[in-house]
Amino acid sequence: MGLLIVAGGLMAGCASLTSQQAEQKVAGQKLQEALTKQTTANQELEGKLARLQLLLLEKEAKNKDLDQRLDEAILEVVRAKAKLRSLESKAEAVSTLAEGEIALKALKANVPGAEKDADFLQAEQLLKASGLELKKENYGGALYLAAQAKGIIYERQERSTGRENTPMMAGEVPFASPLPLRLVSSSKIREGPGLDSKVLFTLPEKSTLVGYSYKGLWVRVRTQDTRSGWVYYNLIAGR
Repeated sequence: MGLLIVAGGLMAGCASLTSQQAEQKVAGQKLQEALTKQTTANQELEGKLARLQLLLLEKEAKNKDLDQRLDEAILEVVRAKAKLRSLESKAEAVSTLAEGEIALKALKANVPGAEKDADFLQAEQLLKASGLELKKENYGGALYLAAQAKGIIYERQERSTGRENTPMMAGEVPFASPLPLRLVSSSKIREGPGLDSKVLFTLPEKSTLVGYSYKGLWVRVRTQDTRSGWVYYNLIAGR
């Protein structure tokens, strides 16, 4: 009888132990699921933060470039207006203005959505201002403004051509305009957007780069000596 009691107790203990192990296993699985969800949420949050930071850099660079160009154009127009006569000929001003207008139409026809681009709008305004100066017989001012417009248009065309020649991978998002960037620390430039990609070369802190697009947390860049690759977003800043 005593043996039966002891055996029953052992069986009950085993059953209790098995039950505890099952509960611990379930608790462990729940904990693992919670950790997985938290990790995924953190990765998504970092991705959103990276995109916001890159968009901010893009906007700041665009505004800085537009302000600089506008200030230079206005200054030159003021100087030109101060001159009663200029050495530039009417024919030269008319010719440059016409070339600018043709280039603007070509840009609109060849680059989808170009008419909404800030460069396009600025060039259009400069050409209109050039036409007004031409009517005032301010040939120097008209020539300068038309030349500025042509420079903006041709630069925009070159960027579009360069982008088309660079194959875009799935999920890669181009910037509206190339971003002037600098490295905030010594960084490895990789062949692709990921830590598992081959390291092409390493650049020291404060190296200047140009950013063209991004994929997730990685930015496609080019160096001053035309080498290109990918760098992690938190290793760069605007300049």
